Amino acid sequence: MNDTPLAILEDRDAFLRRHIGPTEAEQAEMARAIGYDSLAALIDATVPGSIRRREPMALAEPDTEEAVLARLRELAGRNRVLRSYLGMGYHDTHTPAVIQRNVLENPGWYTAYTPYQPEISQGRLEALLAYQQLVMDLTGMDLANASLLDEATAAAEAMTLLQRVNKKNRSNRFLVAADCHPQTLAVLRTRAEPLDIEIVVTEAEDPLASGDAFGLLLQYPGTHGEVRDLAPVIEAAHSCGTLVCVAADLLALLMLSPPGKAGADVVVGSSQRFGIPMGFGGPHAAFFATRDSYKRSTPGRIIGVSVDRYGQQALRMAMQTREQHIRREKATSNICTAQALLAIMAAFYAMYHGPYGLRRIAERVHRLTNLVAARLQAAGFTLANAHWFDTVTVHVGQQQAELLAAAESAGMNLRPVGDDRLGIALDETTTLADVADLLAVFGDRETLADDPAVASGLPAALARPVDYLLHPLFNSFQSETEMLRYLHRLEGRDIALNRAMIPLGSCTMKLNATSEMLPVTWPEFARIHPFAPASQTAGYRQLLDELSHMLRECTGYDAISLQPNAGSQGEYAGLLAIRRYHQARGAGHRDICLIPASAHGTNPASAALAGMRIVIVDCDGEGNVAMGDLKAKVEAHSEKLAAIMVTYPSTHGVFEESIVELCELIHAHGGQVYVDGANLNALIGIAAPGEFGADVSHLNLHKTFCIPHGGGGPGMGPIGVGAHLEPFLPSHPVMPVPGLANDNDVVSATPYGSASILPISWTYIALMGARGLTRASEVAILSANYIAHRLAPHFPILYTGRNGRVAHECIIDLRPLKEASGIGEEDVAKRLIDYGFHAPTMSFPVAGTLMVEPTESESLAEVDRFCDAMITIREEIRAVEEGRLPANDNPLVKAPHTLAEVTAEQWPHPYPRSQAAYPVDSLRNDKYWAPVGRVDNVYGDRNLFCACPAIDSYRAEAPEPA
Repeated sequence: MNDTPLAILEDRDAFLRRHIGPTEAEQAEMARAIGYDSLAALIDATVPGSIRRREPMALAEPDTEEAVLARLRELAGRNRVLRSYLGMGYHDTHTPAVIQRNVLENPGWYTAYTPYQPEISQGRLEALLAYQQLVMDLTGMDLANASLLDEATAAAEAMTLLQRVNKKNRSNRFLVAADCHPQTLAVLRTRAEPLDIEIVVTEAEDPLASGDAFGLLLQYPGTHGEVRDLAPVIEAAHSCGTLVCVAADLLALLMLSPPGKAGADVVVGSSQRFGIPMGFGGPHAAFFATRDSYKRSTPGRIIGVSVDRYGQQALRMAMQTREQHIRREKATSNICTAQALLAIMAAFYAMYHGPYGLRRIAERVHRLTNLVAARLQAAGFTLANAHWFDTVTVHVGQQQAELLAAAESAGMNLRPVGDDRLGIALDETTTLADVADLLAVFGDRETLADDPAVASGLPAALARPVDYLLHPLFNSFQSETEMLRYLHRLEGRDIALNRAMIPLGSCTMKLNATSEMLPVTWPEFARIHPFAPASQTAGYRQLLDELSHMLRECTGYDAISLQPNAGSQGEYAGLLAIRRYHQARGAGHRDICLIPASAHGTNPASAALAGMRIVIVDCDGEGNVAMGDLKAKVEAHSEKLAAIMVTYPSTHGVFEESIVELCELIHAHGGQVYVDGANLNALIGIAAPGEFGADVSHLNLHKTFCIPHGGGGPGMGPIGVGAHLEPFLPSHPVMPVPGLANDNDVVSATPYGSASILPISWTYIALMGARGLTRASEVAILSANYIAHRLAPHFPILYTGRNGRVAHECIIDLRPLKEASGIGEEDVAKRLIDYGFHAPTMSFPVAGTLMVEPTESESLAEVDRFCDAMITIREEIRAVEEGRLPANDNPLVKAPHTLAEVTAEQWPHPYPRSQAAYPVDSLRNDKYWAPVGRVDNVYGDRNLFCACPAIDSYRAEAPEPA
């Protein structure tokens, strides 16, 4: 008889074992290989005792995946999904099932990393290039980037771009039309104040009456639905040296004359309506389109067309020198993540429907809106707008509250405007029956039928033909069979976590478990408008409260803000909180931010955006903050010291012994300590920034807490703060955050950022519990030290901490080998593709190095496979060093090798085809073939081309390789 207790048979640690790659026996084996008799002994020898947690995290015990999902189902059930007519830039939409199942719910798409390595990212890059083409076509602009975070922050980026590029008007004033979305205005005001930009809200009918300005923002259509001819306003603005940004609705642009035709300088907006669920606010891909002459100042990522070493077309991220790790405080933006996965979905949505299918959707929405307008006017109501696309605002006088209540009782939300009007915004999902139910709320219960003769709300002069999306990519995949095959073909060109380890240092590419991902598409989470009444979002609010508690326990902070929707936005929000704290204490003159030379590039960029002056602190020979230099600079800037930004463990992958002393020093001089949360995967359960002296940290939920990277986004960057900074956390003008002042800073378009992906982190923590999270950190440290131990006889390990140990990542120094052989970090990175691996982080934080982070989720077998690949590569380098292979023609400098090259009749290289293709025997059973050869970055930047080439160029025969 089995007498095992039921509690053991329930196996609440099953998920822990599935999340962590090495088994307990393997963990012990790895520790012994490094030289310790246990994992605990390794952690004691690696992590300074001064930062170790005093008490364990007060988290609920872990539960089974089934029980946690049942609990989450219960929370989701507390949300009420009503028909939303709220608009304001957020609309219900149909996500085509082929895209939901094969992209949004497919780890081949959502676990991929940012396409910095183009050779293994051609699928994502093609989809993002199509997104750029979509945006360029619909906006009528020359150039588009591959998405930003949300419409409001895209407008803020446009404001700062217009100030940079406007050489004719050096005013510090920026005009905003009064009918822009209120969340956009709030984000603009937050962004403008530290930069000494004056925001002036102007009448929408005559926005230039307010006088001189470097820029103007218009909404098209306006937030209340009005459609205005932009051309006269833009022409008048240009005549007085004012540049113009238009925030536009992509669905409306299918029927309305594009802003580019009217002369707009920048066009921004959201692509949410193209098949992306509302998700209580995100994630949604914002678009940003502008003139070709502004391309060098454009924020975010731009996908461009280049060639590979065979002369074939190949795609890449263009102008990468604009990235923050190079330009730092001189960066044009602090944006790091985008919303790549959502941009990709929007592009596929456009491809699946095609131009005429999209036009039918827009015409149908407009026809239903015309019916609403006509029937309301026939019932005696007056419309506030003369023209419309999908939104009308109705004068209802004292009936507002009554009608709002009646609508909610009937299962729909209307938008209150002032105290005497109601806004009604229709969308793709609205049916004729919905319109009948809507009209019944206003007392019109007569039978409703379609009426083709009903008057259109669009001005005839702004009517647009189908002059867009003519490229074959948007006209070839309208059948599900073709779409399915196209999605599969693109997925196969990339390396994502479902294929192999992605050993990127500082980016924590760990398991995004299926159970964590399931809730994202549940309608109770996905179909909630971000400004739905609080009474309808009880489940979301309970989840957010519980997640905030979990994150407080993980970090040791007193309060959490869930608003920042990227790590860069978290940095910015944290620095703004510090800024407001100093101002509230009469110390607004404190504006110096100290930043170590090793810091992530977004740190100085964020500090500059927050209105701070940056002073760089040196690092010592061991990669630590040079305490002598720090003390000298703290003393020199004591009266104006605002903050220091440090990453812990350090960007060099080391537990610095002086962190507590550093915090005490900064506090003694009146400053605040910002600890960048990028490397929290080495801390959770072991040490807490809020306990060892930090005042604020951003938390990369897309790193430590399992939200997937999605090919470069979505991300979430909540901040944790001490109690003294809590009053200065972000709030929101439309839906205030409880306990905070309504006029606090606003850093994202919605109160809780990309709320629909927060269930991922909630689920991860609930499944792991305190013990599991602690073990994850320990195994991350173990795996990094194991890799460093195995590779140390073959490659120098650049920095180590106490007892010669690293934290959760290690830096391999290739500079000595390059001097001896000519083989550099890029050659090794590209050669790893032939072994089936994504490259480690190249040349950051030290040029000429590779930074490796295995995470806790990779099995010992996969970690060993990576080490074996690196050791084999070292032998290939040795062959070059010793002259057995020429320096200009060897498997490294010619990597990656494509199938076309390896199977070509001619083989011009001095090494065999087998070495090129199968350098280790295991590849013969499972081989990833790079779809292109090494991409020419210089060619791509010198010949910048960011639109879709002719479809024939995708199918051209490959020339003979060079």
